[in-house]
Amino acid sequence: MVSGTLAGVIPLLWAIAGVVLVAVELVTGTFVLLMLGLAALVTAGASALGAPLGVDVAVFGLSALVLILLARPALQRRFRTDRPEGVNAGPQALLGVDAEVVDAITAGDAGTVRIGGALWTARALHDGDALATGDPVVVVDIRGATAVVTGPSSGPHHPSRPPLQGES
Repeated sequence: MVSGTLAGVIPLLWAIAGVVLVAVELVTGTFVLLMLGLAALVTAGASALGAPLGVDVAVFGLSALVLILLARPALQRRFRTDRPEGVNAGPQALLGVDAEVVDAITAGDAGTVRIGGALWTARALHDGDALATGDPVVVVDIRGATAVVTGPSSGPHHPSRPPLQGES
């Protein structure tokens, strides 16, 4: 049995341990020490409510286990920093890319263009445009699985960025 004075100090020790662990987590960034610190703070609360020392240890172990197995993965997904947020990927990466007409694109009818070796269904940017087989074109939009293209002189060459010095 723990004496009366020591019983009042134990919740304070758990609270100090919790705060120290949370503070050290700011340096590591792994969320493990944060989970252990939170578990220590939960244990401090249980101890302050009169839980005996053996129950304190069980509360700490159980709460640490639950936090590490459930809360930590969710936090890691939420604060993941290795995602390429600024990377222009997928179909939008094709904006401004040069292509070549493979099957003619006529007014209102789709044709086929070759974009970097891949064949894409394509429509002309302007309804009245007709683009013949072999014509160079520029991708100005992607609508679903269809590239919207225009001749190099019909529209902006690189719509996804401002023109460089010397470009018009």
